[in-house]
This record gives sequence, structure tokens and C-alpha cells, in this order.
Amino acid sequence: MKAGLVGYGKMGKILEGVLRGRGHDIVSVTDPFESCGIPSQPEKADVLIEFTRPDTAFDNIALAVSLGKPIVVGTTGWYERLAEASAAVESGGASLLWATNFSLGVNLFYRIAAHAASVMDPFDEYDVAGFEVHHNKKADSPSGTAETLVKQVLSSMKRKKKVLWDSPRGKMAPDTIHYASLRVGSVPGTHSLVFDSPSDTIEISHSARNREGLASGAALAAEWLVSCPGPGQPAGTPRRGIFTMDDVLKDMIG
Repeated sequence: MKAGLVGYGKMGKILEGVLRGRGHDIVSVTDPFESCGIPSQPEKADVLIEFTRPDTAFDNIALAVSLGKPIVVGTTGWYERLAEASAAVESGGASLLWATNFSLGVNLFYRIAAHAASVMDPFDEYDVAGFEVHHNKKADSPSGTAETLVKQVLSSMKRKKKVLWDSPRGKMAPDTIHYASLRVGSVPGTHSLVFDSPSDTIEISHSARNREGLASGAALAAEWLVSCPGPGQPAGTPRRGIFTMDDVLKDMIG
């Protein structure tokens, strides 16, 4: 696979090593602030993998569409333009695979959390809340991972209807999940979900040790996107349409 990196910060550099370790070639690196000796020639890539900033993600997707290149987007915090990006991808017959977190462990954690929420739903004595912790350089809060996690819980726990991301101002409504964010030091990322009753507490959490899990998942997603044609498409052509990491997992585990 010939990969083009869009963004060459910490994640881009880690992703380069992961891709090379999986036997892929890096044919393009696009970053106005970083240089690595590889020219920016995204038109030569089989797939673009994007880790930049929320304010540039949409433009990078538009570039991929204009070049007819499938793109994997790991940037978070740009989702107010997701509908616009999806429309551009669909009208251009292109490919977009996005996720709030590409870590395989996190995506399995989503499924575990959704199942736990459905199990707890009939038992009103168990309330639910959560928190996430990230390094103090993270650009968005709450994290995209936290937003996806809470969506999973809300879809599985019918007695909860909404989420409060800020600090409570007074008593919490019984249909509300409080999910808090903390930014400190160099923490790669921790997400926790707490089910609490008068008698006991059940907590499930995922803690990242480094960013390599994100890079490995993004590489896996890129491989899936370009090597598995969709229905009616010839071998060797990328899937067309809008996908998430959940689509990749469905193929792997059903």
C-alpha cells in the first residue's frame, strides 16, 4: 500500500513507523510546519491518512475528494462539518473513514460499555457517570472518544436521555449523565464509566499507554479501506462511501 500522510506531528511520525513496519510505503507527507524529506505528492498515494487539527480536517477531506483518493481521518473536534464532508464525499464518489478514536482497544471498549449500560438499565438504583483524562496539549474537550462513549451509553440505557459535560449547577436530573474532562501533564488518554448504587460501585475504563495503538488502528483502517472493494466493485478498488471504525470491526468480529 502506498500511503500519504496528511499531518506530520507526533501522530504522523508514529504512524510513519507503524506503516513501514507493516510493509507499506510512505509516498507523500503533507505538513506546512514539518519536513521529513518526503515530498507532498498526495496524488501518488493509494490512501491518505490524516491527523492534523479540527480547523484543517475538512479542507484535507476536500483535497482527498478532489484527487479521488480515499482518506482516513483521525483528527477529532471537526464534526460540526461532518454532514458537509459526507455530502462532498458521496457526490464525488469518494471514500472517507473517520473515527473519534482508532485504537482497537477503545473500539472494543465502546461495545463493552454499550453492553454494560443495557445490563444496568433495568436497575434504577445504579446511576451512571464518567470522566476522561488527557494531556494538557489536547485541542478539544470533551474528547471525541468521550462523546462516542456517551452516545453508546445513551443508546443502550433508555432511562438516560442527555449528557452534561460541564460542572453541575445544582442537583443533577435523573435522566442526565455527567461526564467530566480533565487536562493534565502528558496523559495519552483515559476514559472511565462508573455505575454507582447505594451498595456498591462498578467501574470500567480504558487507559492508553501511548499513541501507537491509535496509529495501528488507523493503519488497519487504511488497509481495510483500500483492499476490500464494496459490492459490485472490481478487486483492487477502494470501498466507496462513508465509514467508521465500527464498519471495520463488523467485518472482523461480526
